[in-house]
Amino acid sequence: MLIAQLSDMHLRPEGQLLYDRIDTARYLERAVAHVLKLDPRPDVAIMTGDLVEAGKPEEYARLRRLIAPLPMPVYVIPGNHDRRETMKQALRGFPGIGDDPEFIHYTVDDLPVRLVMLDSVVPGASHGELCAARLGFLDRALAAAPDKPTIVVLHHAPIACGIAMMDEINLRTADTFAAIIARHPQVERVLCGHHHRPIVARWAGTVVQIAPSVAHQVTLDLTPGAEGSLIMEPPAYLLHRWTPASGLVSHQAYVGTFAGPYPFA
Repeated sequence: MLIAQLSDMHLRPEGQLLYDRIDTARYLERAVAHVLKLDPRPDVAIMTGDLVEAGKPEEYARLRRLIAPLPMPVYVIPGNHDRRETMKQALRGFPGIGDDPEFIHYTVDDLPVRLVMLDSVVPGASHGELCAARLGFLDRALAAAPDKPTIVVLHHAPIACGIAMMDEINLRTADTFAAIIARHPQVERVLCGHHHRPIVARWAGTVVQIAPSVAHQVTLDLTPGAEGSLIMEPPAYLLHRWTPASGLVSHQAYVGTFAGPYPFA
């Protein structure tokens, strides 16, 4: 089984650039085209938040058009740039998005690896939280299938990564989240977006993995207190391969045209 994880698209309306310089729609087009060329092709795609920049209906309409070529199921969660109610309306018909009357959280049970999709958004804020209702949903979802390998998916990372700007706006309820995850050893991975960098850490008895953006990246600056900035490092996404023999193995795929492939001999 193959899962493509695309994150942090930050789509703007037609004719508008992000920060007056980044054509995020074009970057998403390229990422979709790259996924379509994969052989074998992913079985599903997940999108880990910040689908659009300002939560506008026209941005979500543009997202629908740009990802329409993907033939596999697409599972989405919101990020801090998304707007929950607008997203529910604009993306109605996407799997799971309307399952809960308040949040955008749901489970995907019909795959070799179970997905628990979480909503970590705090309206009007950049940081994330999991309130009692969302933590209860998570605990119940994990308790319902204790023997099935599971991936938990949310936008905000529960770790401090050393990039000061991102650590200020990560998941604030990490301790209570960690306590639940630690009680459920079937959790193979916690997948996140938000940081616009590939980051991996051991956490709560499992592994947290953060995806880079399919557009721009956050500058890698580990200086304490440094101001954040963006950098146009190559766009990328993650591919997660599950087999019973090897478990979950992840690859970073760069989006672009590069020289090669060349034979080693």
